[in-house]
Amino acid sequence: MNLRFLETFVLLAELRNFRLAAERLYTTQAAVSSRIATLEQEFGVRLFDRGVREVTLTADGAKALVHAERMLRLMREMREDMLDKQAYAGVIRIGAIESIVHSWFPDFLALLQQRYPRLQVEIACDTTLHMSDQLVKGQLDLSLQAKPVTAAGVGHLSLGEFPMAWVGSPKLGIGDETLSLAELAAFPIMCFARGSEPYAVIEQLFSTESSASVHLNCIASVATMIRVVCDGLGVAAVPPAIIQRELAEQRLRLLRVDREFPSLPLVACYRNDHQNPLTEVVARAAEETAAAFALNHGQAVARLPGSGLGG
Repeated sequence: MNLRFLETFVLLAELRNFRLAAERLYTTQAAVSSRIATLEQEFGVRLFDRGVREVTLTADGAKALVHAERMLRLMREMREDMLDKQAYAGVIRIGAIESIVHSWFPDFLALLQQRYPRLQVEIACDTTLHMSDQLVKGQLDLSLQAKPVTAAGVGHLSLGEFPMAWVGSPKLGIGDETLSLAELAAFPIMCFARGSEPYAVIEQLFSTESSASVHLNCIASVATMIRVVCDGLGVAAVPPAIIQRELAEQRLRLLRVDREFPSLPLVACYRNDHQNPLTEVVARAAEETAAAFALNHGQAVARLPGSGLGG
């Protein structure tokens, strides 16, 4: 029996919608439907009643769900028990986008040190585009980024999303008025590195605003970008998750803009080709850390998988 098909079944039972399940799994609705049909054929029962907008478990489906959840839980426990946490002294290579590095990544590292004290961690900070390539080439074991990697031997876990917001220094004299993109473009726009997801969004936003002549300044270092914006040298679109201190100290303020900035999706992509048996376990530790951060800070700062509207 294919465990991935069981995971699809459990998720569809939770979300009750093929489209939402496909989005969460980073696959197509047709693939989700095919997995469920395969399970129904194997079990010899109908698992779901299909409605126009949602599906509901049949009586047989409800019985199957209990067993499926138990099997998946036992499989996770078996994987963890097979690892000698004290004796494990291997190396895991982790990549992360800067928005994660400057938010919950320290908590994630602390969790790894607590659970796997002899684990050696190598960390790379880069764009999703570059890290996806490194993951496929085997140069990374795990990448915490903004898009899934659709390649053989790579698994995914959704980590939720970060809302994005335009921010500027009080030194700019911007009040509570709502700004248009054209008015925003009167200030230098400080943005993430070329090839990053936020940069692509900014390019797309201003490409549809014919009246806006925008001056984009790409800064590879998020710490540098925040410092420059705090000094009043421009505005930026960033996750509030990474500027909590600056907002509290009133060195930055949230700006009202008439065009919504899409949220930044967060995904853990890991190699599951068994060369490093710890990769999925570490990815789940990242999932656990991201969820704790979201619950602690609220939806204005971070959102759990399936709870946000953007992306």
